[in-house]
Amino acid sequence: MPRDKSENHEKIISAALAEFLEYGFKDASMRRIAEASGMSASGLYKHFPSKEDMFAALVEPTVEGFFNLQREVEGSYYDDIKLDNLEESWSSKGETVKAMEYIYDHLDEFRLIICKSQGTRYESFTHDLAKLEENVTLKYMKELKKKGLPIKDVKKEEFHLLTTVSVEAVFQAVIHDFSRKEAMHYAETLEGFFEPAWKALFGL
Repeated sequence: MPRDKSENHEKIISAALAEFLEYGFKDASMRRIAEASGMSASGLYKHFPSKEDMFAALVEPTVEGFFNLQREVEGSYYDDIKLDNLEESWSSKGETVKAMEYIYDHLDEFRLIICKSQGTRYESFTHDLAKLEENVTLKYMKELKKKGLPIKDVKKEEFHLLTTVSVEAVFQAVIHDFSRKEAMHYAETLEGFFEPAWKALFGL
């Protein structure tokens, strides 16, 4: 009687997670994953065409969920503009805390993305996120300017560097293996640190 493929798939996912967390993508072994899953290497490739496809299966849903969360936060800022709540339009909405909560709800996946993804398309995750944040913020500032707020012009190169620093700062909690409690306190500290700095930068 053939084995249940879904059961095999779950065994592979579990073994792959452990392997990638231990060795990172580059040094992970499909042979070891196959052995831990109780199957042959050829059987493994019936489920995943490549090692990177396997890595993607572990992290892609988490990446998509994170970007969806970022889009929700972006939408809340634009809602303030539509309602002419301009004084509150650049006030923190706890986005760093929300992001950290999500990260720690999916901590193993973010350990893979941030610390173990070299050699995959996910190794540029923080860079890609910073570029998104940069574009969204500049577009938002343009909208505030249209509403009459005296937004200061910022050098694009400097803003790119500052955005990169702020994004990478969040994920230092993962890199330094903070507990959830430590990470949540750190998220609040980051919000208190960066919010007045951004306001000063744009003259808000």
